Formats: sequence, C-alpha cells, structure tokens
Amino acid sequence: MLFIAFVSLITAQGKPAYQLFKNNGKKANYDKMIKDLAESDMVFFGEYHTNPISHWMQLEMSKSFYDIKGEKLFFGAEMFENGNQLVINEYLQGLYPDKKMTPEITQLWGNYETDYKPLVEFAKEKGLRFIATNIPRRYAAMINSKGIDALKELSPEALEMIGPDLEKYFDPTVKAYAEMADMMGGHVPANMLNIQLAQASKDATMAHFSLQNFDPGDFLFHFEGSYHSNHGQGIIWWINKIQPGLNIKSVTTVTQSEWDEMPKEDKETIAEYIIVVADHMTQTKR
Repeated sequence: MLFIAFVSLITAQGKPAYQLFKNNGKKANYDKMIKDLAESDMVFFGEYHTNPISHWMQLEMSKSFYDIKGEKLFFGAEMFENGNQLVINEYLQGLYPDKKMTPEITQLWGNYETDYKPLVEFAKEKGLRFIATNIPRRYAAMINSKGIDALKELSPEALEMIGPDLEKYFDPTVKAYAEMADMMGGHVPANMLNIQLAQASKDATMAHFSLQNFDPGDFLFHFEGSYHSNHGQGIIWWINKIQPGLNIKSVTTVTQSEWDEMPKEDKETIAEYIIVVADHMTQTKR
C-alpha cells in the first residue's frame, strides 16, 4: 500500500513512475487495456527483471484478470524451471509451508521474495494454477556447449523437460536470434549457432509448457523477460509455429529514454501495450 501511495504521490507531483501506452503511440487507459487483453487466450508480460513497476503491475493485472476470468486464469513464468513443478503444485495445495517449499526449488531467483512470491501467493489464495515453464538451465547450458547433439546424450526423462519442437522449428534467421549475432558486430564467436539454439531452447520450452497446460476457454498470463516476447518473437513465435490460431497479446516494459528514441515502426510492433518506466527507477535485488 505504501508503494501504491508513493506512485500516486509522485504522479500527482508531475514525476510519474510510469506511463501506459498503446502501440499506436497514444496513452492507454488501464481498465480498457485489461478488458481488451482479457478477450485473448494468452497474454505475455515482458518485464525488466529488477524493475519494481513491472512487478507491481503484474500483480495488479493478475487481480484485474481474476475479476474477469476467475478460475480460468492461470499463470506461467520464465523464473521457474519445469523440473520444480511438483514442488510448486504441492505448495499451492497447502501440503507444507513456504519455509519448506523455497529450499526445495533449485536455482530460485534472488528476487523471488520481493518480486515473484506475491504472484505465487495470489495463485495459492485463489486456487489457481502456476506453471513452471522454463527449461532447466543445466540443459540450456549443455545446448550452449554442444549444440543440438546435446539432446542425444539426455535421458527420456530429461528430454521431457525440453520443448520437443526445438530441432524441428529452430531457425537462426528469425529476428529474435539473428539480432543476437548482429549485436556481436564483427566479433561473432565460432559457437554462435549454439548460443542462438540455447536461447531458442528456453523459448521453445516455455511455449511447449504454455500450450501443454492450456485448454480452450483458459486464460494464460505469463511472465518473462521482455526479450522473450517483444515484437511477437521468442515464446510467441514458437507458439504460433506449434499451434497457430490462438489469440495472443503482449505487454512490455521500456524506459522513458528508450521509448523516446524508439522508431515508430518499433513502437507499433513491440507489444500491444507498453509500460514506460522512469529512467532512474530504484531496482530490486536479483
């Protein structure tokens, strides 16, 4: 409540912590945004991992979506590896307290307590599903090191934790992955294809588990770093390849200076709605 009061105060004083825009460059109304997004099948929220506005907005939007969708709402998140799904499910069922749950989840992000726990607790309070969609990072690291051949070394149990469509659809010329090489300039490493493939393994796996847990009529609200969903790329690209026809929309986070400098064509494609945050916002600790 104190944080909300703080946001209201600085907004009233002419120094807004954030502004909300549509991709046509016009300011958006929060309630209209929620109504629009709630008409889709899946909404992907691209965050800046340590930006408090991103996390506050995720929780507020979750509450708003619940008011509309009820038990049809469920969550997915990059921040949880799918190998931890059983622990999360048991915790949501109330089988044991938080102090037992958190040590059981390996590779828990450092800002879980401040930034993601409120979302998990909201799901628990409302009896909603929360899906750990990401690939275990040990397997992404193997792919980064050995390429697609890494999949041949893994057990059937391990392969169940990796998107099964990775080898079939991976395309290094797709914008999300081609830009990784472009950012290297003239210093593209010899294993660039493996680096791109490792990134794609995360997107493909998050897409796979998003679809695996989705039934017609459901509403998925998914949390991920903005680079995993901006411009309809990453997870969204994979979902459209695997199961085309779903109504997918996205929200992203950018800083004020990024928004001011962004070309019109990028503003139109980056997401349906854009949260523009102050340049010098205090960060959470990851």
